[in-house]
Amino acid sequence: IIAFGTIFNNIHIHRKDSAGKVVQSIKVPLAYSPKEKFIARLDQQPDLANDRRVAVTLPRMGFEISGISYDPSRKLNKMSKTRMPMTDGSTTDNANKMIYNYNPVPYNITYQLFIFTATAENGLQILEQIVPYFQPDYTVTINMIPKMSLKRDVPIVIGDINYEDNYDGDFNTRRAVIYTINFTAKTYLYGPTTSAGIVKKVQSDLGTDTE
Repeated sequence: IIAFGTIFNNIHIHRKDSAGKVVQSIKVPLAYSPKEKFIARLDQQPDLANDRRVAVTLPRMGFEISGISYDPSRKLNKMSKTRMPMTDGSTTDNANKMIYNYNPVPYNITYQLFIFTATAENGLQILEQIVPYFQPDYTVTINMIPKMSLKRDVPIVIGDINYEDNYDGDFNTRRAVIYTINFTAKTYLYGPTTSAGIVKKVQSDLGTDTE
């Protein structure tokens, strides 16, 4: 979730004057929140002339998890392990141990990214800073288990882009242009990390039947 949100935490829109000069640059806020929560806040403040101390300012962005599903096409051998020596050095016993983790389970996590703007132009500015990077996926490297320095590349695939213009009323009514973008992260879920002693000696007794 953190890795997904980090991709979109540096989106800006620029407002220009009639000569094309940038007069204002705004960083678009991003929050983990359902779409309905933003819409409800907007509906509670429909009048632009209403002077409120607290208001939802546009543009804004939000995202949430919409589903988690098992992906059998990426299944790994569940008995294989990733091992490394225990390096914390806290005790002598730890120096003679290995930490290991079994292969992870592949899951697809689907997200919805919401873009809320007051004008169509602002919405397109935000969209143009996102869509070109997904062809159709954008890969991020995630430190899955910091204790083992175990990293994996996780592709995030873009899906459908839906558009809606919630404008219904007179000229004083607040307008909300909303884009909803669907993404799928092809990630892995890991079990607990455990420790075991290092095998330093193996004894093998072989016998030959000469009869």
